Amino acid sequence: MSTPASTWTVEAAAKILLEAEATRTDRHPITDDWPALDLQTAYQVQAALIADKVAHGAKIVGVKLGLTSAAKQRRMGISSPLTAWLTDDMVLEPGAPLKINDLIHPRVEPEIVFVLDKRLAGPGVTRESALAAVGSVYCGLEVIDSRYTDFKFTLPDVVADNASSAKFVVGELKCDAGELDLALEACALSVNGNVVDSATGAAVQGHPAEALALAANALAERGIALESGWIVLTGGMTDAVFIEPGNQIAAEFTHLGSVAIAGA
Repeated sequence: MSTPASTWTVEAAAKILLEAEATRTDRHPITDDWPALDLQTAYQVQAALIADKVAHGAKIVGVKLGLTSAAKQRRMGISSPLTAWLTDDMVLEPGAPLKINDLIHPRVEPEIVFVLDKRLAGPGVTRESALAAVGSVYCGLEVIDSRYTDFKFTLPDVVADNASSAKFVVGELKCDAGELDLALEACALSVNGNVVDSATGAAVQGHPAEALALAANALAERGIALESGWIVLTGGMTDAVFIEPGNQIAAEFTHLGSVAIAGA
C-alpha cells in the first residue's frame, strides 16, 4: 500500500530507506508516493540517513561521486556529479569476501580513488586545485546496492538513497597522482577472468580531478568541505556488473595495479 504524500517528511523517508537496507528489502521509488521530493530535499534525506548511521557508531571516511559522465548528467538534467557519503562500515578489506546475502542486488564498478592530504573547499575549485589536494591515488571497486527494485529510480530517489552506496574496496598499490595521466589511465573489468568492459579515466568527467572539483563546488553550496584524509570515489568508469556468490569481479589498471572482489 502506498503512503499518502501528506505523511512524508525528511525523517520518514530516511527511516524507510534505512529499514530497507537493514532488512535487505527493495521497494518502489519514494517519488511514487512523494512526487514533491526534489533534489534539495533529497539531500536532506541523505543527510538524515547518514546522521542516523553516525549516531549508531558509523564514522564518515569520505565521499563518493555519482553520475560523473556528461551523458548521464544530461539525461538526468544536472550539471554536476551527485555526492554521497562513505562510512567506515562500507570498507571491504582487500581479499575479504563480499557476503551477497547481506545485500539486495549488488553490482560492482571500477573506480579511480583519491585520498586527500589537504582540506578542499569550494567555491572556485578547479581541476588543478583539486588535484593539488590529493595525496595519493589508488584503484578501487565500488559495490552499489540500490534500495529500489530493479535499480529503477528518479534523481531525487537515488540521492536520498545515498547514491546506492553499499561497500567498496581500495587497491593496495599507492601512487602519486601528479606522476600519472589519469585521463589516460585504462581499466579492464573482468568477471571470472573474462573481460566484460573497459574504459579510461576520461570517462569520469573528462578527468577524475575535474569530477572532484565539481563535487567540491557542489558540496560548498551546502556548506560542506572535503576534509584531509578523506577517501573519494571519483565515479564508475564503466557500467556496473552484477555479482553473485562464487563470482569474482576484478579490475586491472595500467599503472594503479589491480583489485578484485569475490562474492560469497
